[in-house]
Amino acid sequence: MNMPKLRSALSSVNLTACLMFAFLGWFIVTFLIYPNLNVYYEIFFGGGKFSLDAVHKLISSERAMNSLYNSFILAGSLIVTVNAAGIFLVLVTEYFDIKGAKVLKLGYFTTLVYSGVVLVSGYKFVYGESGFITKLLSFLFPGFDVNWFHGYGAVLFVMTFACTSNHVIFLTNALRKLDFQTVEAAKNMGASTFYILRRVVLPVLKPTIFALTILLFLTGLGATSAPLILGGTEFQTITPMILTFARSVTSKDLAALLALILGVATLLLLTLMIRFEKNGNFMSVSKVKSTLVKQKINNRLGSILVHIAAYILFVVYTIPVLLIILFSFTDARSITTATLSPGVFTLDNYITVFSNMAAFKPYLVSICYAAAASLAVVVLSLMASRILHKYGNIWSRVLEYSLLIPWMLPSTLIAIGLIVTFDTPKPILGNAVLLGTLWLLLIAYVIVHIPFTLRMVKASFFSIDSNLEDAAKNLGARSFYSFRRVLLPIILPSTLAVLALNFNGILADYDLTVFLYHPLYQPLGVVIKNSTDAQALADTQALTLVYSVILMVMSAITLYGVYGRKSRG
Repeated sequence: MNMPKLRSALSSVNLTACLMFAFLGWFIVTFLIYPNLNVYYEIFFGGGKFSLDAVHKLISSERAMNSLYNSFILAGSLIVTVNAAGIFLVLVTEYFDIKGAKVLKLGYFTTLVYSGVVLVSGYKFVYGESGFITKLLSFLFPGFDVNWFHGYGAVLFVMTFACTSNHVIFLTNALRKLDFQTVEAAKNMGASTFYILRRVVLPVLKPTIFALTILLFLTGLGATSAPLILGGTEFQTITPMILTFARSVTSKDLAALLALILGVATLLLLTLMIRFEKNGNFMSVSKVKSTLVKQKINNRLGSILVHIAAYILFVVYTIPVLLIILFSFTDARSITTATLSPGVFTLDNYITVFSNMAAFKPYLVSICYAAAASLAVVVLSLMASRILHKYGNIWSRVLEYSLLIPWMLPSTLIAIGLIVTFDTPKPILGNAVLLGTLWLLLIAYVIVHIPFTLRMVKASFFSIDSNLEDAAKNLGARSFYSFRRVLLPIILPSTLAVLALNFNGILADYDLTVFLYHPLYQPLGVVIKNSTDAQALADTQALTLVYSVILMVMSAITLYGVYGRKSRG
């Protein structure tokens, strides 16, 4: 590039943009690229020279190989069970004319406010050795095995109902876009209800179902909470095994190698999904689409069976939520014995949480982490989106793709990368050691939430009329002033919505938290998981139920604030 062109390029980029670009570049290299490359180095060059010792150790470790096998078995099983349940839920609430569909929808939507370690602990509370349903079954059938709810079956059962959230959101939206004229045309030709479903409706939903299938497989491979809490010794999967190895100084290379295998599987599956979406063509051929009208099931026996199945699933979804709420208002003895009686209801558990600092501390720790990480990731995304919006060149594209790196990696690999990289002084961080500090978990939260936040904030930026900023500039406003007074107020509502969703997601996180949390500052996810252990005190279990209820309420409020008001508007 000659000097006049170079001066012209430099003059178009102000100092603030240069500083933002420099900071983002340092952040990307330090926390997104370096730790993940360092994982490879620690595995194959940990002793100073190339070695495959970690691979040999992994192959010779029966536990590690079993965990790999179990993870792929779980992932494959979830594809079948979750797709069957999720598609059925969407059809019952959106396609078929089912009595009480609005009530059923409330039950099916509980996983949107009740997920992760909170959901798994809730199912164990209900179906575990001392759970309400187990006590009821042992009363009805005296020889019933109270230790029935563990292993592969329990993990698959819980994850089947926990993972239908994406179907409820994405498949519902896809079904609502279906052209009803094609359904009417098939009916006029004498096709039966289930024939239309199989040959007309489901093929249109095929791309969404395929994308959800890939996500399900990835979820099964990286499952943490359910296998850790319910898997027992007979069904251990990759992520719990990575956690076990990561806590041992001599086995960190095995943890890194397992995380790397998980990362490679993730990249391959995401590549497959992208390629399928590019090659697929499933668009409707109708130019004028008509709104979908719910279909009656004309076959009487079929209608009865569908209604029965719909309400059985409703009971399965709602029982854990209702029992958690009920038992959160009871004393420790009632929780331990899984018994309900009119005289045991009390507000003492809630009073303890909000009046006792020791009881409130996990909640406070999670709130601080969630607030700090949500704000930090929004600020980073605003900086990046501003650059992407203003400068459409090769460097801005490199910046965007670099910030999307965490979307291609499982959180387990990100956590292991941070652990093996920042356990010793690093010049790129001023020789600071992050492992064992409060900062490492905060950084990890920011990393994993950058891609989603960036996509949402960037979309808001590019929806702004560029003439507004030009008008401000013509009136003499500086770049930062026009951003603060013109652009920011426009994108603020959607930005706050993303911040709320991130806050909500971080609050009870366990899968990432368990690798990086400080022992003296345990977040809610860790405390809730610990309450599921057999040696947990009854008072601890009581407080955990309160935490779970509060989290569900906060999640419901957040989702209504983000989605509910939009739909009303």
